[in-house]
Amino acid sequence: MGLQARHNDPAERLDSDPGIAAFESFFRSQYRTVVRLAHNVVGDSQGAQDVAQDVFLAAYRRFPGDYEQAAGWVRVAAVHTALNRLRGERRRDKRQLLVPPGGYPLGPEETVIEREAGAEVRRVLRRLPRRSAAVLVMRHGGMSYLEIADALGVKVGQVGTLLRRAESALRKEMDRETHS
Repeated sequence: MGLQARHNDPAERLDSDPGIAAFESFFRSQYRTVVRLAHNVVGDSQGAQDVAQDVFLAAYRRFPGDYEQAAGWVRVAAVHTALNRLRGERRRDKRQLLVPPGGYPLGPEETVIEREAGAEVRRVLRRLPRRSAAVLVMRHGGMSYLEIADALGVKVGQVGTLLRRAESALRKEMDRETHS
């Protein structure tokens, strides 16, 4: 009876499932990158972690057991999911981190300026085409051209062009934002 009870324990079955171990390894290797990319879009740690949770749940369902192909997908999905979250939450513009990551506490004036600048960039990102917003967020998030190419499924040589076009679109939208 003891043996029977052990096999019916859900935790015991999960520990012995090689698919769970593969997903856990994939999750551990990609989590920081996904959260960082999401954070660059939404501007707060909790929101970025919520985005990461959604992305990894979707990856678990979409790539059952084949997580080698999922690395680029989760990066793009992180940006798209974060942009969707940003577009859907009007209150997001009011929230900002008071302390930049690894930085010093900002004074009241700097906090207001930082908050307004971040809100302006997020408003503009919402209006850009998804691919343009994604390439900007990925590059600003520290991804290399090779990583961006892999994530978007394009050639490395195309990344610079995509980035320049996205930056141009961003500048035009920023100009419209300041002149309206």
